Amino acid sequence: MHESVQAEVLMSFLVSEELSFRIPVELRYAAADPYAVRMTFHLPGDAPVTWAFGRDLLLDGIVGPSGDGDVHIAPLGPDESADLGIRLQVGGELALFQVSAAPVVAFLDRTDRLVPLGQERTFGDFGAELEQVLRSILAEENAG
Repeated sequence: MHESVQAEVLMSFLVSEELSFRIPVELRYAAADPYAVRMTFHLPGDAPVTWAFGRDLLLDGIVGPSGDGDVHIAPLGPDESADLGIRLQVGGELALFQVSAAPVVAFLDRTDRLVPLGQERTFGDFGAELEQVLRSILAEENAG
C-alpha cells in the first residue's frame, strides 16, 4: 500500500502584471501527516522551497476563497474548473501563483483515496510524534 501520493504540476509564478513564468511544483501528501499537504516550488536559480498547509485549505480553495495568515487559495473564475490563485506571504514578502484546477483536483482525489476526508485522526501517529518532540525539548533543557 502506498503511504503517500505526489504529483508535479506547472504553475505560473506571477512576478508582476506584465511578467510571469512557469515553474514545476511538487505536491505531496503522506498518510503519516494526514492533515497536511506540501508544495515544493522549484524556482530557477534558487533552492527548492517547501510550504506545508492543511489539505482542507487546498480543498476549500477550489470552490471559494480559503485561508487565513500566510496561505490564501481561491478560484479565479466562477466554477470548479477555473484556475486557482495561490498567495503565499512571509512578513512583507508576497508570492503569487496561478495553476489549473484540474491537476490539483486529481491530486486531492488521490489523497482522499489514501486517507478519506474526515478520517485523518485514524491515520498518523500523533502520540509518538508528541512524545518525540517532548523528549527533544526536555533534552535541550537538561543540556542547557
